[in-house]
Amino acid sequence: MSSASAFAPASIGNVAVGFDILGQSIEGIGDRATVRRIDEPLVRIDAIRGCVRDLPTEASLNTAGRALMALREALQLRSGFSIELDKGIALGSGMGGSAASCVAALIAANTLLDRPLAVEALYPFALEGEAVSSGSRHGDNVGPMLLGGLVLAARGRLLRIQVPGAWHCVVVHPDAVLETRRAREVLQAPYPLAEFVEQSACLALVLSGCHRGEAGLVRAGLADVLVEPRRAPLIKGFHAVKQAALDHDAMGASISGAGPSVFAWFEDRLGAEAAAPAMRAAFERAGLASQSHITPVNGPAASVIA
Repeated sequence: MSSASAFAPASIGNVAVGFDILGQSIEGIGDRATVRRIDEPLVRIDAIRGCVRDLPTEASLNTAGRALMALREALQLRSGFSIELDKGIALGSGMGGSAASCVAALIAANTLLDRPLAVEALYPFALEGEAVSSGSRHGDNVGPMLLGGLVLAARGRLLRIQVPGAWHCVVVHPDAVLETRRAREVLQAPYPLAEFVEQSACLALVLSGCHRGEAGLVRAGLADVLVEPRRAPLIKGFHAVKQAALDHDAMGASISGAGPSVFAWFEDRLGAEAAAPAMRAAFERAGLASQSHITPVNGPAASVIA
C-alpha cells in the first residue's frame, strides 16, 4: 500500500476526576487523515480541509506532522509521509481536536509500514504530536482515541476501563472557543492537600463503579473538586448546563477537556437523549448556540477507513 486513510474520534479529556490521565472517546465526530508514503525522507502537510483550516502546514508545528516525524525518527525510516487532514472537530472545543489529527495520521501511517506496530506502541508518538498543541505530554485524549472507550493513561501505559454497555454520555459543545493553554493557566495556583485527597477518592469511586457496573458508586464520585471550580468561570452558562444534566438524573456532569464543552454520564441512552435538549437550552439562555452529541461511554477507537 502507498496510501491509507484513518478516522480518529473526538474525546472527553479528564472525565471530571482524572485530570490529564482519564479520557473517553466520542462516537460520530472526529478527524480524518489521509497519509501517503513518499520517497523524500521527510513529513509534509499537503492539505487541511474541514471545519478548521488555518493550522500550521509546517510539519514540526502540526500535531499530525510532528507525530509522524517522531515515528520516522524512532523507526529510522528512509521514506517519508505526506498528510492530508479533514477536520471534523473544532479546535478549542474541549473534544480533543488537536489529538484526533495526530492519532488519525498515526493509524493511517502505521498501515503503510512494512511491519505495522501494535496500537499501544503508537502511544509515545501520539504524545509527541499532542504536545505541539497543548504544551504538555498527557494521554487523556490520545489514549481513548487509540484504544476506544474509557481509558486510563498513566506512567506510560494505556489501560481500557470496562464500562457497562448501556451507559451513555451527552457532550454539548457551545459556539465558543476556549484555548487549552489559557484553560491551563488558571490552574497554576497551589491546591490544598485536602482537595487532592477528595479528588483521589472521587477517582477511586468512579473506577470502582465502572469495574463493578455500579452506577451508585459513579454517582458518588463523578465530581471534579480540583479543576472545575477554576475553569467554570471561563464558560458562560456552565453551572446551568451542568444542573440541567443533573436534573435529568445524570450520574455526574462536568467540563469536557479544557472546555467549553460540557459532558454528562447517564445509565442508558434514553436518559442521555432526554437531557441533551435541556443542556442546549441552558447554553441558549446564556446567549450561546450549541450542538450535542450522544455516545456510548464505550466509544469507538480510531480505525483505518480506506
